[in-house]
Amino acid sequence: MQTIEMNKKAILLLEEWDPFNVGRKAYELEIADVVAELQVLDHPTDLAKRIREIYEHSYELWIPIEKCMQIAYKLVAIKYEAKCIV
Repeated sequence: MQTIEMNKKAILLLEEWDPFNVGRKAYELEIADVVAELQVLDHPTDLAKRIREIYEHSYELWIPIEKCMQIAYKLVAIKYEAKCIV
């Protein structure tokens, strides 16, 4: 799987994730930021912290780190699959 496919899968996963219940299309900017972070971060904890920061900055609402960890693990799995690290 190439980076482009990885990004597409990550975007689809993030579009399904609606931490503030505002609708799937409400997070386009945040999704772009998280996908960019996915390119450079390999550890789920680091990615979860960045996800929380990105979404909290935009919406000024707090997300439990556990919710961010769940999505971060899924995103890192997509990245590892794309890089054939599994």
